[in-house]
Amino acid sequence: MDRVKKLINFGTKKNRYKIMDRFRHLFQSIWFLITNSYFEGFKTGKIYGGDLKKVCVPGMNCYSCPGAKGSCPIGALQAVIGNSDYKFSYYVVGFLFFIGALIGRFVCGWLCPFGLVQDLLHKIPFFKKVETFKFDKHLRKLKYVILLVFVIILPLFIVDILGQGSPYFCKLVCPVGMLEGGIPLVLLNESMRGAIGFLYYWKGLILVLTILLSIVVYRPFCKYICPLGAIYSVFNPISVFRYRLDQDKCIGCGRCKRVCQMNIDPVQNCNHLECIRCARCKNACPVDAISYGIKN
Repeated sequence: MDRVKKLINFGTKKNRYKIMDRFRHLFQSIWFLITNSYFEGFKTGKIYGGDLKKVCVPGMNCYSCPGAKGSCPIGALQAVIGNSDYKFSYYVVGFLFFIGALIGRFVCGWLCPFGLVQDLLHKIPFFKKVETFKFDKHLRKLKYVILLVFVIILPLFIVDILGQGSPYFCKLVCPVGMLEGGIPLVLLNESMRGAIGFLYYWKGLILVLTILLSIVVYRPFCKYICPLGAIYSVFNPISVFRYRLDQDKCIGCGRCKRVCQMNIDPVQNCNHLECIRCARCKNACPVDAISYGIKN
């Protein structure tokens, strides 16, 4: 009888995770509009320079986006990490640690604008979606190398006379800046079009490749490149907000693993470093064995 009830429950809940995905994308869209609500910037082609720009937003949201009201924490960290006397550097590091310790990679799943872009791109039909491949797990370590080299080491040791480092990740790697800042600013400012050079085309190429890969592979930027995701990931196992698995309820159906687009098995570790806390596993579980909330 219990088995029948569980199967009935499974049938009524099997598509619940898809419904909640739509809610999550709506939430991401609203958050994007809130953090990029300087609509005047899209008319004038000028970046917002008010006091709110001194405040970091949790996700990857380019400082140079015409509508951005806040600063990207990765861009801010690169700019000030080389000067220990600059108080803003302590603020940025403290901000990253606070957000990470509070919610971990929940930011990636619910707040990051570029995460939303990748989610929507992956919905585009394609004859063969790639869930994983031979060197997938090894390639995911690349984002930690990028964090160490482009965000920390280079800006820390190569600084100007003011002690400010150059944003090497933003200049050489980040496709988010190209999408949100580079393209809109060039389109809105005729004077900038004459300054286009190799770096602009290089970043454009990275953006195009990221877009094409996002159609085939789920969130390639988040999995392999994003240094912000690398920072937040180390907090997943210890953050205040976390997932829990009730072993007594779990029936071992494997549905949570099958619906996870980050290729994680929540039964083995529901607070895995790669988990973006999209809640797909929770909403797909037919017996509600997975829950989330504040850590006891």
